[in-house]
Amino acid sequence: MRKVARRWDQRDIYCNRQMAQREPKPGMPMRKAVAAWLSKDQCRAVMTWFDRGGPFWEDEDRHSEDERIESDGKCVTDSAIGEAGYRNINGVATGLISVAPSRWNASPLLVLFGDESTDRQSVEVQNWWDPASLEAALEAAAPPLASWNQLAVAVRRFDRLQFSGSCFKPLTGFPFDKGAAERLESRFAILNRLAENGTHTKEGHRIIEQYFKGGALFSDSSESEKQKFKSELTFPHPGRPGEEHMFGWHGKVKRRPIPIRFHFSWPIRVGEPVYIVYVGPKLTKR
Repeated sequence: MRKVARRWDQRDIYCNRQMAQREPKPGMPMRKAVAAWLSKDQCRAVMTWFDRGGPFWEDEDRHSEDERIESDGKCVTDSAIGEAGYRNINGVATGLISVAPSRWNASPLLVLFGDESTDRQSVEVQNWWDPASLEAALEAAAPPLASWNQLAVAVRRFDRLQFSGSCFKPLTGFPFDKGAAERLESRFAILNRLAENGTHTKEGHRIIEQYFKGGALFSDSSESEKQKFKSELTFPHPGRPGEEHMFGWHGKVKRRPIPIRFHFSWPIRVGEPVYIVYVGPKLTKR
């Protein structure tokens, strides 16, 4: 199934960083379990993937360990199912690969966020456990992002966001980074949901608490940054011809060696677009 995924647009199958230390059965180490089924070369390849090769989904921006996530009556926080649900609900299409037989041989899986005392959000996650069905699904799926230009086109679907004509220009010349592009897409999806709901609704408060408090994914520039980088943070306002404004609020994407930021208008009001004026390397580099 990993070979199938790579054959279709070089897609990755992510695993848990602790996979090599898991016990498929009590008292049976993963290496012993794998060796019982595979040849020596196949076992080495699988364990290299689990132990060192990855990619590992924990190394990306991920769901909070404090968030209650359930599927099929079981808590799936800090699991691949929880992570796939988190990515889907935030605009990044993500599926699951399962083993057979297992309790998870069903598709789609319904993933619930929150507990029974809250207004739960839910999302369906597609799941595959044999190569043929995975190949058929990937053949029919839209290809993953392969360039910054494709990202610029894909995010136009977020109807509450308005992108200035030159906002993606700062990415010109930077090598394309698929992981960074997916995280940017996810951030835009979150911002679009906030614009749909407004900051004073129950859902708006939830988004603010989860993604804006503590500067996790979105934050305002500090007063010292606004003074020191005033010219860098000032842009023509797309909705007010002839006017320039400071756009201190920004979304964050970790990327080595240079982190990526996108700057947008604030405050957010229902019925008004959120203007994106810059997508590129961090502007307030010290």
